[in-house]
Amino acid sequence: MASKIKGTVVQINSDGDLITDIADEQLVGIDRSAETKIVVDDEHETFGLFEANHNQPAMTLIAIVEPKQTLRLHLVSDSASMMLGVSKGAKVEVRY
Repeated sequence: MASKIKGTVVQINSDGDLITDIADEQLVGIDRSAETKIVVDDEHETFGLFEANHNQPAMTLIAIVEPKQTLRLHLVSDSASMMLGVSKGAKVEVRY
């Protein structure tokens, strides 16, 4: 059975990124590859955990983990909040 970390979108930043309450410490040791699935509001999903200096193409939804930060969902070159219709309070799950 897969393990889960549950969290919530607690903020939308000025770029439209979804800032969660899932701390980077909670993600230590989790496979960062496509085996890890991140689900937002049981509707939107992405795979893998990335660093801020990723090389993903425009309009790709990615989960970013940076030291001493919380998990951030980012839509490359656009607003994740607007494109996905997701706002503060949305549920987020990391499944690994």
